Amino acid sequence: MKWKGEKAFVILVFLALSFLPSAHAEAKPREVVVITYDGVINPVASQYIDENITYANARDAQALIVQLDTPGGLDSSMRRIIKAINRSAVPIVTYVAPNGARAASAGVFITLASHVAAMAPETNIGAAHPVEIGGKLGKTMQEKVTNDAVAYIKSIAALRGRNQQWAEQAVRQSISSTASEALENGVVNLIAPNLDSLLEKLDGWKTVTVSGPRVIRTRGAKVILRPMGFRLKLLSIISDPNVAYILMLLGFYGIFFEILSPGAVLPGVIGAISLIVAFYSFQMLPVNYAGFILVLLAIVMFVLDVKMASHGALTVGGIISMIIGSMMLFETGGPFLTLSLSVVVPAALITALFFFFTVRLAVKARRRKPVTGIEGLKGETGVASTPVNSGGMVRVHGELWSAWSEEPVGQGEEIEVLQVEGLRLKVRKAQKQKESRG
Repeated sequence: MKWKGEKAFVILVFLALSFLPSAHAEAKPREVVVITYDGVINPVASQYIDENITYANARDAQALIVQLDTPGGLDSSMRRIIKAINRSAVPIVTYVAPNGARAASAGVFITLASHVAAMAPETNIGAAHPVEIGGKLGKTMQEKVTNDAVAYIKSIAALRGRNQQWAEQAVRQSISSTASEALENGVVNLIAPNLDSLLEKLDGWKTVTVSGPRVIRTRGAKVILRPMGFRLKLLSIISDPNVAYILMLLGFYGIFFEILSPGAVLPGVIGAISLIVAFYSFQMLPVNYAGFILVLLAIVMFVLDVKMASHGALTVGGIISMIIGSMMLFETGGPFLTLSLSVVVPAALITALFFFFTVRLAVKARRRKPVTGIEGLKGETGVASTPVNSGGMVRVHGELWSAWSEEPVGQGEEIEVLQVEGLRLKVRKAQKQKESRG
């Protein structure tokens, strides 16, 4: 009996030890991933948020907090973000912050699609009416686009149990609400003045993700900050329409310089790199290629104006073409994807002056008489070292040359070089010497 009792004790100890790994697994430190995005919703934004949703899921974090401040952006990038949110097993918390931030247009869709929607005081959300990209839409097409956006935002609001009526009005009427109004109308879940307050309020929050019901545990959780890396920051900078536009112009300048002065190398290298980067930027932006062609036409006009007697008409036409083309280049209904006039007008004037002076100087250089080498001797004067007729020697620039003349030239008389034939000069008596004799 005693042995049986000891055996039972050993079995109980073994079973207790077998549960230790599970206990250790449960004791895994809690983590909350926090990212911040301030800017237009574009491919860079979607890649940044998507990558961090994947990262948070790989670490089985308690939540991913996206601190957001955006005027809106591209529909395609917005939908990519929402798809990433919907497939996430980790709760996604969109936090419109800091004070003074906004979630407009595409930002409204992203906020409503999140498992938890939060706002800081003195922030606003709304104005989600779809804008026209690449030109004006007809009434019928605009209505179709609006209805599609309404259906999409209502489905998102229904999925997260948010105010569908408000969501529809945000699209159809572009209404916007403050943080307190959004909370009162059931648009967002909570208001938090800062990240610490948000983490405190999220503790114990229940939500449902693709993997089922989840309870967010943030008390004592480790906060992992994931700022945007250098690569994405660089892509974000060059995806700005104004930056892409300037890169395009620098590309045109550099390549033009290289064509004008073959072998300079550096302008061509800089121009080629700038143009390639500009075209990469165009892939991330809604480019209107009619505008791009107008900009090219303007540059052609600037070059032709120097070579043709247009009395400035081509330059004026070039400036007008460049301004119109530039304003059409990224034409949208939103101000965040259009070129600034403060960039376009100076760029058009600088480009006109650039081509006016560089092309004019190049044309003058080509028409100028050579001043070095054998061809530079034409028109120069010298002295006959020997009598010159069908043959003889002359001294030009201190050098002795074999020469001939159609009229006899006496030794010591001044001569003028008419032509260079190989290493022999055709000369004549200097004009001033003829006049003095006459």
